[in-house]
Amino acid sequence: MLDATTRSGGTATVSPRAAAELAVGPVAPTGFAARVTRVLLSPWSRLSLLVALLVSAATAVVLFQPQQLLTNGWPPQLGGAAAALAYAVAYGLCTVAFVPRPLLNLAAGALFGSQLGLASALAGTVLGAGIAFCLGRVLGQEALRPLLRGKWLKAADGQLSRHGFRSMLAARLFPGVPFAAANYCAAVSRMGLLPFLLATGLGSIPNTAAYVVAGARASTPTSPAFLIALACIALPGLAGAVVAWRKRHRLRGH
Repeated sequence: MLDATTRSGGTATVSPRAAAELAVGPVAPTGFAARVTRVLLSPWSRLSLLVALLVSAATAVVLFQPQQLLTNGWPPQLGGAAAALAYAVAYGLCTVAFVPRPLLNLAAGALFGSQLGLASALAGTVLGAGIAFCLGRVLGQEALRPLLRGKWLKAADGQLSRHGFRSMLAARLFPGVPFAAANYCAAVSRMGLLPFLLATGLGSIPNTAAYVVAGARASTPTSPAFLIALACIALPGLAGAVVAWRKRHRLRGH
């Protein structure tokens, strides 16, 4: 039996068998374990895992209602910046679990006031959007991209892929675009993470600030700040409804 290498006159030579193995390269593992690994790492298995995670998160929200803990049972031992940071982390996780952001924004204002509440809510918004984007990109993009065959789906994907920052900025400013839907649409597209997070942070400021100020001034509903905040909440929503209705009317006309 030949060794992998032999020495002749001080020079190392490679045996024919070793040379063949080096030329072919490492052999991929075979058998039951390898097949299971391929199945578990396949695009559809990862998409199934994403769906299971989201369904579990939504079920946990329905059963345990963590938003009530955030609004009514905030740990009293936390205060100041530490409490705002903890709230931002909890806010981000709750948005991934489909807790409505308006409720979380109102709670941020009621708990921390306008300035610190706005900072906490924006941090939680960006964190939650980033978590959803990463989950969608890793677990769902490879399986869902081949399904983008319709005209409208291809147009939306192209817009997000080529003009990601301004498209996401417009989606965050427009009140009719659901937060979670925008996150996962961006994840399936070829949009980069950094433009997505930057557009989310900037575009979420007006709507988030309105809800936070309303929450902070809820005890004085006749104050100018509260009334202005309500107007900033109602007017964009009304404008979004009018635009959506006109677009729908035009589509029916065609």
